[in-house]
Amino acid sequence: MVRYGILSTAKIGRDHVVPALQAAENCHVTAVASRDLAKAKAMADRFGLPHAFGSYEELLASPEIDAVYIPLPTSQHVEWTLKAAQAGKHVLCEKPMLLKASEIALIREAAAKHHVIISEAYMVTYSPVWLKVRELLAAGAIGSLRHVQGVFTYKNHDPHNMRNIKSLGGGGLPDIGVYPTTTTRFATGKEPKRVQANTQWDPTFGTDIYSSVRADFGDFELSFYISTQLAARQLMVFHGTEGTIEVKSPFNGNGWGEELLEFTNADHSRSEMHRFPTSHQYRRQVEAFSKAVKGEPVEIVSLESSWNTQKVIDAIYRASTKDGWEPL
Repeated sequence: MVRYGILSTAKIGRDHVVPALQAAENCHVTAVASRDLAKAKAMADRFGLPHAFGSYEELLASPEIDAVYIPLPTSQHVEWTLKAAQAGKHVLCEKPMLLKASEIALIREAAAKHHVIISEAYMVTYSPVWLKVRELLAAGAIGSLRHVQGVFTYKNHDPHNMRNIKSLGGGGLPDIGVYPTTTTRFATGKEPKRVQANTQWDPTFGTDIYSSVRADFGDFELSFYISTQLAARQLMVFHGTEGTIEVKSPFNGNGWGEELLEFTNADHSRSEMHRFPTSHQYRRQVEAFSKAVKGEPVEIVSLESSWNTQKVIDAIYRASTKDGWEPL
């Protein structure tokens, strides 16, 4: 069993990742750390964890831990990923791991130097619905792919929420713009060559709150919009010469709605609905990462993939300041 420590008592850890770790077959949670020991103890008591630490350094020094999950504010991801690697701990870091593509060099160096596995926590790439999309595209179910369309929006005006705090790495593109980008790349196995974008910023928060993006993949195009200040919506559509694939609950799994996809042929004479009522994407994620830690052959989010995702986000920011195409 791979023994995990959790750096911080963040909501995503409490609500999704720690329960997934406890339900997994090949790992469990040993400890949690917070800069507030009382918060760490409260979370440890809630989940029956044997260890609670009042600092992240104490957790990283513990011999009872093989790997750490990092759900800290985005601006702290690289710092604590590096510190965890230096302590000899494998790292599953919440997305986005990077805020600039150039930061990947430090992560790669640390992984190699300290002989640890480092991976970004994109639970969608372990989800059955996205594995099915990839399978259908590879099989030519919709013919030649020509266009991918996506949307991911929610409404959040809370000034205390890290997504609205620029110094913590807040903003719509780091938080949710990565999802249409990552899932398209994952499903097709291809990378965009250039992007166009229009981005708007909140005058008070200073964070990006809306982006409309066009990405050129060569033989197909991805267009999507995201926002942190619009009514909630999620959808991904893959449009080919012989059919379409619509992913109805593409990013938040069963938390948003039933996880399913609909395949329809070219003239709408045939339609297939594929349902995944118990996808357990967070559990699949931690089980796959734990297998990688133990040296088992398994597909996880690679540092190369993390680098490629961040290159797209960086290019979107650049493209938003000018007219026309911005190369990656």
